[in-house]
Parts: sequence; structure tokens; C-alpha cells
Amino acid sequence: MEDELKFSMRFFSDQQLCYADLLPPSEVLPRIEVAVLNFLRILTSPAPAISDLSLVARNSSNGRVSEGIFTEVSWIFLSRSSCTRSLMRANAAKAFVRVWKVMEMCYKILAEGKRVTQRELYYKLICDSPDYFSSQLEANRTIQDVVALLRCSRYSLGIMASSRGLVAGRLLLQEPKQEVVDCSICGSSGHAISGDLDLLDNLILKSDARYIIVVEKHAIFQRLVEDRVFNQIPSILITAKGYPDIATRFLLHRMSRAFPELPILALVDWNPAGLAILCTFKFGSIGMGLEAYRYACNVKWLGLRGDDLQLILEEALVPLKPKDYQIAKSLMSSDILPESYREELALMVQNGQRAEIEALYFHGYDFLGKFIGKKIVQANYI
Repeated sequence: MEDELKFSMRFFSDQQLCYADLLPPSEVLPRIEVAVLNFLRILTSPAPAISDLSLVARNSSNGRVSEGIFTEVSWIFLSRSSCTRSLMRANAAKAFVRVWKVMEMCYKILAEGKRVTQRELYYKLICDSPDYFSSQLEANRTIQDVVALLRCSRYSLGIMASSRGLVAGRLLLQEPKQEVVDCSICGSSGHAISGDLDLLDNLILKSDARYIIVVEKHAIFQRLVEDRVFNQIPSILITAKGYPDIATRFLLHRMSRAFPELPILALVDWNPAGLAILCTFKFGSIGMGLEAYRYACNVKWLGLRGDDLQLILEEALVPLKPKDYQIAKSLMSSDILPESYREELALMVQNGQRAEIEALYFHGYDFLGKFIGKKIVQANYI
């Protein structure tokens, strides 16, 4: 599937598409070594200088959306516009040093044949270089700088996904030479998704489901699993407990490859954050635009949507918060949003209100399964 997506990328060559390779340590280590040697070559030349680091720019102006020529899946990609990290600019000097610190750490991790989570890497960085790393966000951004510099994936750098995701329902999982895990009997907590992308990629998957349902919220996921909705609606349920992590996105993408005939339907709150979560599953994100094609899926919006508000009491609607308006503004300014999604977002902003999935419990705790079933039967998703 990855080869097919890369093949389709050739049709965007006029836009100079960029992506991060998935590489073994034997190929990543030389890329780091070449970066160091180039830096030293310029530093020790007859006209010595400290070279800037040229990175693929990760911003909305450098983002594009594929149109899925050979597949129904669309995804965000980045073109070759670049930005720099420079030691000679006061506002970028620390960012410049941070890139080298992270590359050094990744080199050691790969040389030792190990993998770490972003959190583990952050604590190692603040122990070794406390003057340069003051927050997890700084470490995360620098990791993406290194991805943009070396053009290899975060996983290729020895950094594992820290997974929050769960899966349940009509799915059998089997690691090579291990026992089969039946996700329909894992209880209301579901089966925890591993952060090891190699393991996820090698899973043997079997299912008699007819749908995959992506659930935004953990509590809603638990309710659906407890009610065994996957028996009434033959389905696989998956959640990232909010904004999707890489491992959950990877498993969803993996299932979309294994079961290409299954519609993937998303159940999210009717608010800008819910729509942003759906779009991350569907298209990827600008911040990880170099890897978006590897995780994007053809996700449809099941609910909540504007036409579902008739089922919700006026008293259950909540005013939008300033953060909601910020997210809405960001989504509206992006080219990724389909027109039907843009109309829904405009309605949210116009109403100044948001609706949470739990508001449907006014009709009873078992109503949610009926709500999902009716919308599926009517093919009421976009």
C-alpha cells in the first residue's frame, strides 16, 4: 500500500512533494554522519562559516492536499519550501543547537539498537542539556525538525509512539508466533494498542466486521463496548482518547489496508475540536506532513453533525470557548476542509454553541447504539 501511495505521489511532482522515508538504522546513521561531515567541511574550509540548517517548512502555506488519484484516501503533504535554523540569529540559535542535540541522542539510541518514547527522550535531553530544553513541546518540535532535515520518519530515528489508543469489537489480532487476541472479549476497556509500529505492521488481522467506527472519547468508547454495540452493528471500535496518537492512526491505516471494503466512520463531538480530530485521522497534520501519507484514511463523518441537534435538548448545548474559535479559524483557513465540513463548521461558529455526544443520553443510555445504527442504515455520513 505504501508503494502505491508513493507511486501516486509522482503525479504531484510539479508541486515538488516531500516525504520522510521509513528507513533502517543502517541507513539513518549515515544520514546523520553526512550532516555532521557537511557541517565540519564548511567550518574548516578556507572561508570558515557555521552553516545554517535547511529544513522543509512545516506550515500551512507549504501544505497541500492530495486528491487521491489511485485511491480514495487524501492526505496532507508538504512541498519543498524551506526554513532555516541558524546559530547566527539570536531568536533561532537555541533551536539550531537543539537540532544537533537531538540528532546526537538519536544516533546513540540507534547505535545501541534501542527505541525510546518522546517522553523518555525529553527527560534524557533535559538531564544532558537543561539550558536548551525546557518543555516537552520544545523536544517534540525539535524531533520534527530532525525529521525535516534528514527526511526520515520519527520511528526511523528510534522514537516510538506513546500510544493511548484502544480497540475492541469484531477483530482478531495475532503477533507472529503468538496467541490470537479476540478484541470482542477484552472487556469494556478494550485492547491496548502497542506503540511499536513494527509490531503493528506485522500483525495478522482477521475480521467479519462490516464497519470500522472511530470514537473520539474514551467514555463513549467504553459505553459502546459495554453495550456490545459491535454485535448489533458488526464493527470494530477504535479510540485514541482524544487527539489521535501515531500508533492509533497507524493501526487504523493498517486496518484500512487489510479490510479495504469496510467504511470507516467517525463519531465525534459537534465542535471545532471534534472536527479537528476527525481531520487528523482523515488527512494527517501539517506538523507531521512529511509522514501524513503513511497514516491517512478515508474516514467519513458519522456524527455528531448539525442535523443531529434536533435530538439534543437546548439546555444541553454549551457555548463555544475562545479555544474553539481559534481551532475553527485555523480549520477555515486551511485548504484541507471539504465544503460539507466547512458548512458544518460555519454553523457551529454561527450558533456559537457546541454539542457533546453524551447529550444523546437524554434518550437513554442505550440510545447511542440505535443512533449509530440508524445513521449507518441511512448512509447518513459525509
